[in-house]
Amino acid sequence: MLDNLKVPRHIAFIMDGNGRWAKEKGLPRSAGHHQGAKQVKKIVRAAADLGVEVVTFFAFSTENWSRPKSEVSLLMRYLREFLRKEIGGLDKNNMRFLAIGRAEPVPKYLQQEIKKAQERTRKNTGVKVILALNYGGRQEIVDAAKGFAQDVLSGAVDANKLKVEDFSRYLYTAGIVDPDLLVRTSGQMRISNFLLWQLSYAEMYFADVCWPDFGEEELKKAVRQFQKRERKFGGLNAH
Repeated sequence: MLDNLKVPRHIAFIMDGNGRWAKEKGLPRSAGHHQGAKQVKKIVRAAADLGVEVVTFFAFSTENWSRPKSEVSLLMRYLREFLRKEIGGLDKNNMRFLAIGRAEPVPKYLQQEIKKAQERTRKNTGVKVILALNYGGRQEIVDAAKGFAQDVLSGAVDANKLKVEDFSRYLYTAGIVDPDLLVRTSGQMRISNFLLWQLSYAEMYFADVCWPDFGEEELKKAVRQFQKRERKFGGLNAH
C-alpha cells in the first residue's frame, strides 16, 4: 500500500531504453521513441493521481546532438506532435507545461510549439509537467554562474552575500521544488549530466524495464521504494 502522506512532490525521469526496447522486438528505433512518447502521457496521469506536484522528463540532452541526424530530426518531430496532441489535455486538467534547457539549436518550429504550450498553460495551478530539452546539468550551472556574475557587475547583488538558495534562482528551474525522487529506466545506474544541482538530496530508483514498458505499476513500485527510505539530508536519524 502507498502512504499518501509520503508521496514525492517532484519526480524526475531519465527515459532510457527506447532503442533497446525496439531492437528486442525487431522494430526500428523510431518505434521505440514513438512508444516512449506514449508512456509520458500515461506517467503524467498516473503521477497526478498519486498527488505528485511536479514531473520532469529528460527528453534530449546537449550530448544527444551527436546521434545520427535522421534520428535527431525524428525525435524533434515526435516532440512537436506530442505537444500538439497533448497540450489540450494538459490545459483541460489544469496542468502547467514548462521546458528547461537551451533554445538553440532546437528547430524553430519546435521552439514555437513549446512557447505556445507554455503560454497556453501559464495560469494553470495543477501538476507541473517539465520537459528537459537540449538540457545539460553542467551547462545549466555555467549559465547560472554567468547570470549571477552579470548581476554582481551591475551592482544588483553582493557576491559576498550569496547563499545556496539565492544561487538557485539563476537556474533553469528557478521557483521549482527540487526532485525528491529520480527514476531511470533500462537498468542503467548513472545520472548522465541531469539536474546536477537539483538532485543533491534526491532518492534514486533504477528500474530494470525499458521506458516504453514503464507504466503505472512500475511508477508505484518506485514510489513504494521511496517511501521505505529514510531521508536525513546530511543529518542523523532519530534513533
